[in-house]
Amino acid sequence: MKLETIKLEHGKKAALTVYLHDIMELSDKARPIILITPGGGYGIVSEREAEPVAIAFYNAGYHAAVLRYSCGEDARDMQPMIEAFESIRLFKERAEEWRIAEDKIAVCGFSAGGHLAASTGTMWNEPALMERLNRTRDIGKPNAIILGYPVISSGEFAHRGSFYNLSGSHEDDAAAEFFSIDKRVNSETPPTFIWHTEDDPAVTVENALLLISALRKHQVPFECHIFNKGQHGLSMCNTEVNTPNPHCAHWFNLCVEWLDSIGFGVE
Repeated sequence: MKLETIKLEHGKKAALTVYLHDIMELSDKARPIILITPGGGYGIVSEREAEPVAIAFYNAGYHAAVLRYSCGEDARDMQPMIEAFESIRLFKERAEEWRIAEDKIAVCGFSAGGHLAASTGTMWNEPALMERLNRTRDIGKPNAIILGYPVISSGEFAHRGSFYNLSGSHEDDAAAEFFSIDKRVNSETPPTFIWHTEDDPAVTVENALLLISALRKHQVPFECHIFNKGQHGLSMCNTEVNTPNPHCAHWFNLCVEWLDSIGFGVE
C-alpha cells in the first residue's frame, strides 16, 4: 500500500489521504478509486467513517481516499464542496502516476458526508463553484455516488445542524434550500447507491425517500436498501467502529456488487 496525505490547494483545514495499491500489484492496469467523505454534521469529521471504510474498499481491490474536509464556520461558502471537487480533479491530474481509472471515480459519504458526496453529483456545474475553482466547465463530476444514511433535504425532514453549518441559517429558507440535494437532482446526476435504516433517529429515512423520488423523476439509475433496525452512524456496522449490526453490514457487499453492475469492477 502507498499511503500519502496531501494538503489541498484550495483547502482551509482540509487534508486528503490516499490509499493506493502498489504499482507491482497492478500489472499496469488502472483501478477505480473511492473518495470517502465521513459524516459529522459539518461540525466535525467522524473518524469512524474514515479509515475503516477506506480499508474495506482497499481490501476489495479499489484505490481509496479519505477527505477530511473543513467543518464548523470553515464550512461556509461551499468550502467542503470546493475541497471535494479539488480532490476529484487531483485524481484525474495524477491518474497515470497513481494508476487511477479516470472514468471510475466514485464518492462515498455518510450522514453529512453523504450530503457532500451527493453535492459532487449535483453541484458539479454550479456557477459559483466554477468561479471559486477558476473553471469554466466540468469541475470534477464523479461517475458514481454511494450514500450511507445521507443528509439530503433542507425541508421538513432536515438535519438542521448540518444546514446551519453550511448556510448559517437554522431555518428552511433560501440559504438552506441552496444546499437541498433533492432540489438539485437532474438527468445528469451520476448513478447512485443509497442505504439507510428505517428507524434512524438523527437523519430520518425520509431523506433517502425524497432522494429516491427525485432520482426516479429524472430517470437516474439507482439502488436503495432500507434496513429495518439500526442507529445513526453505523459506518461499517462492526465491532471495530463499535456499532455491530450484522444485518446492516450487508450494505458493503451489496455496494461492491452494485459497483460491478455499473462497470466499476476491479479487473
